Amino acid sequence: MQVKPRKSGEIAREYALRIIKDNIISLDLEPGSSLNDMEVSAELGVSRTPVREAIMELSKSKIIEIYPQKGSRIALIDLELVNEARFLRLVLERAIVELACEMATQEDIVRLEENLKLQEFYAAQGWSGELLHFDDLFHEMLFSICKKDLIYNISNGLSIHSDRLRRMALFAVKDLKVVSDHRRIVDAIRAKDRQLAGTILVEHLTRYIGEEKEVREVYPHYFKD
Repeated sequence: MQVKPRKSGEIAREYALRIIKDNIISLDLEPGSSLNDMEVSAELGVSRTPVREAIMELSKSKIIEIYPQKGSRIALIDLELVNEARFLRLVLERAIVELACEMATQEDIVRLEENLKLQEFYAAQGWSGELLHFDDLFHEMLFSICKKDLIYNISNGLSIHSDRLRRMALFAVKDLKVVSDHRRIVDAIRAKDRQLAGTILVEHLTRYIGEEKEVREVYPHYFKD
């Protein structure tokens, strides 16, 4: 498990939740692997209570499975849950990019362009973790432009199911179009073309349907039958 430093003001439960979630998405905690709260608490340098609370919180979104008297394990990838998470993102983010066409300022466009340059750099270097980070930040920025940060935070819990699939696609899919899709979205927002922005967003968030076969070929043991 990869352990990052604790942030200023971050309580133990928040810290445990962030680190466990990040390691699930990064696949350092592999689908189907066991999760021992004593080992996690030792690695993080916190007591078992906040770790258990974090595990309970993540179990609500079905990303961790808890077995009484036996322990916990990271859930295998369930495509029904992936589809549910993608459905939520499609509904919300299509509305967001359309609204961004009206609300985005020139300063917002510049910030999105700066983000894109970093995505292009990390994609060229093959640094998947950094690319995924700026991919997430790109979508978060769209919500922020529309002053819908709370909605982003609420919806972010379920997205962990599709986030794992996104991570695997970075390694398994030969012709990724993540960055080029983002570029087209920014161009549509700059042109204030609501219809085009929405169309590209839908295309972007449904690419995983075609990429699933390639991902399964590389990671067959990570999927729920």
